[in-house]
Amino acid sequence: MSKHRYFELSEFIVSSTAKKKGIANIPTFEVVEHLDELVEKILDPLRAAYGMPVNVSSGYRCPELNRAVGGVPTSVHLIGYAADLTVGGSLDRFKEFVVEWLRKTGTRFDQVLFESDKKGNRWVHIGLYDNYGRQRGQILNVEKR
Repeated sequence: MSKHRYFELSEFIVSSTAKKKGIANIPTFEVVEHLDELVEKILDPLRAAYGMPVNVSSGYRCPELNRAVGGVPTSVHLIGYAADLTVGGSLDRFKEFVVEWLRKTGTRFDQVLFESDKKGNRWVHIGLYDNYGRQRGQILNVEKR
């Protein structure tokens, strides 16, 4: 991964689930290139504009890890074009900021999902492209059951 201002490759491959289950979550060269593009086109500029820390809670997932965390088989986490993000402050404020920043900058993206699970965990999923190379510009709220 190229040198970026705010993010490093290790943030996108570390996983407590992988560690616990002994899963080697090692990306291919192509996946690293995709992560690089995601950081360059969206995540670094977003973090610079936001002005506060943005944390990667889930980045690349090998197929075994994706199954272990209940990810869908078509998840773009598998190809390095998505990251789940959390922030130290208000997630609601971050959500509003993301939507406004995307609109204002005209940054192209596939999906921004404001996700939550039954345990009350919340995060923002940002995908650069879908599995077909599209950038659909979807902004959705998703509750995981």
